[in-house]
Amino acid sequence: MNVNFRLSRMVRRNAWMAGAVLLLGVGCAAPTDGQDPETNTQNDDLKAGSADHTAGSQIRLHEGTDAPEMMAEAETDAVAATVLGCDVSGHQGNVNWAAAWNAGARFCYVKATEGTSYRNPNFAQQYNGSYNQGMIRGAYHFALPNNSSGTAQADFFVDHGGGWSGDGKTLPPALDMEYNPYGATCYGLSASSMVQWVRDFSNRVHARTRKYPMIYTSTSWWSQCTGNNGGFGGTNPLWIPRYGSSVGTLPAGWGYHTIWQYADSGSMPGDQNRFNGAYDRLQALATNPD
Repeated sequence: MNVNFRLSRMVRRNAWMAGAVLLLGVGCAAPTDGQDPETNTQNDDLKAGSADHTAGSQIRLHEGTDAPEMMAEAETDAVAATVLGCDVSGHQGNVNWAAAWNAGARFCYVKATEGTSYRNPNFAQQYNGSYNQGMIRGAYHFALPNNSSGTAQADFFVDHGGGWSGDGKTLPPALDMEYNPYGATCYGLSASSMVQWVRDFSNRVHARTRKYPMIYTSTSWWSQCTGNNGGFGGTNPLWIPRYGSSVGTLPAGWGYHTIWQYADSGSMPGDQNRFNGAYDRLQALATNPD
């Protein structure tokens, strides 16, 4: 990579980050109840209902993306035994699933819930529509660990779309762990408390569905907020965001990733993903209980 390209890439990234900071300062008003969003653990309706946070929305804000040229390289890289897929939320509205299929998507994760009150208003069309198109689909939950317990959020998630059945068409429920949209990066929790929160969520989902949840997280966030805990790799598949030409270093405990979210836009709706394996392995993930 030549020096001019490196400088151009840095300029684009810095300009994007400056714009993001400006938008935060202008567009994200403080709660009207006078409570600090970092410490307010009671008003879940306010926090989860104020925005529809997507898988990777805070990763992009805090970690940025590689240059478009690098993302295109990842999208076209001829990696053996991978399956293309997407993830969507309320931001995508009613999705044209036939077009998504024609673009190559064979699986999709759909946001179901956030905290213990927000529900994706487009969930039924997205979750059932992808299934009816022939895709293997799953649901994910955007965590707010300072808001309520891992058990409470797991119950809310499973009750509102986060279930699982070994029908070969339903991916494991997924837990989205990333930067706090409202304040402190780690939601004011210590590393040990965060690990316990994730474990409580995971165990509750498993008790109710017979499947441990996929964990969506970046290596940077996981290192900061769990102390790079290595205790989940043996039970929970890893869905990792990194917007560039390779997956990069994985969080502790995982020897490989299951899904790579490699770009935040492309030919498929929502974010662009690759399953790390052949299609029959994706089917097995959607068939076998843990």
